[in-house]
Amino acid sequence: MLTSLAEGPKHGYAITTDVEEFSGVKLGPGTLYGALSRLESRGLIEALPADDRRRPYRLTAAGSAALEQELQELKTITRQGLDRLRVAEAAR
Repeated sequence: MLTSLAEGPKHGYAITTDVEEFSGVKLGPGTLYGALSRLESRGLIEALPADDRRRPYRLTAAGSAALEQELQELKTITRQGLDRLRVAEAAR
C-alpha cells in the first residue's frame, strides 16, 4: 500500500486496483481499510479531505522513509537469495 501511495494520493479503490496490478494480490475491503487505519495511526499515511464519497490518502514523510528502508532491506535479501541460487546452481 505504501508503494502504491508513493506515486501520489489515492482513494481505497485506486489503491486496491494498483496493488493488484503490480503485485497480483487482491485486497478485500476489510484488509484494505484495516491496513489503512493501522498505517494512519502509525503516522505513515494521512487521510485527505473527502472527494465526494471517496477519501484519498497520501504518504507522509515518515511513510516515505519507512518504505525506502523496507525496500532497501528487501533489495539486500533479494541479492543474497540470488547469490545463493547462483552458488547452488554452479555446484550442480
